Amino acid sequence: MRPLEAPARLRDQQVAFAAHLRSPDDNPAPDGIEDRRMAIYRDLFYNSLEGILASNFPVLRGLRGDAPWHALVRDFYREHYCHTPLFPELGREFLRYLETRGQRDGDPPFLLELAHYEWVELALSLEDPDDPPIVPGLSLLEGTPVLSSLAWPLAYRFPVHQIRPDHQPGEAPGEATFLLVVRDRQDEVRFKQIDVLAFQLLQTVASNETGLSGGQLLNTMATNAAAADPEAFVQAGHQLLQQLQQRDVILGALTANPNA
Repeated sequence: MRPLEAPARLRDQQVAFAAHLRSPDDNPAPDGIEDRRMAIYRDLFYNSLEGILASNFPVLRGLRGDAPWHALVRDFYREHYCHTPLFPELGREFLRYLETRGQRDGDPPFLLELAHYEWVELALSLEDPDDPPIVPGLSLLEGTPVLSSLAWPLAYRFPVHQIRPDHQPGEAPGEATFLLVVRDRQDEVRFKQIDVLAFQLLQTVASNETGLSGGQLLNTMATNAAAADPEAFVQAGHQLLQQLQQRDVILGALTANPNA
């Protein structure tokens, strides 16, 4: 049975109602509704949205100040059409909006990266693990190392984990910031700063679609890095993989592809 369609008049009222809530200055309220009643809906919808975003992005909220923050939320409310009605996904929708709107006058240069950094904590807390079954006891050098789906290596131009009201860099430093975000067995989301080699190793493991063994991956990295002592490089990389396995970042290994 096909769902019943709303009568055209009701549909028009709903469209006008939504348009007015999004942008009261540009769209009149539907006919026949007192402004006193509409004001209740305007405040309810906006305050609910603003409260969720403020709790998802507390650092960004604190940096912007009242007027710029509310202007940003109003712009999002007016300009962005969400892909989902779920409240936990509003942070992702806000991030999508910032990605598409681009840099505007008055924006700090780190705005998008800071928003992403703050969004990651909620996103990872809601993530459903999707990991393959590990081969017990298989060496990380002989097998294909597996990165946990609850461990995200991230790279930023700005030191987003250090940004606060009294530390707002005007330009990106010469070196990038690398972070590892992990949801542990107690479902706590934790951030740790890592160096560039650890980031590259994790990225290499994550993008290993051909099933190379850990030894093959590390030897390739040693070649690309023009390591003076490739054997020592591989040994250090193996030790790092083992340390990451102890922290549930690397889950273990799968049987490597013999044809890779």
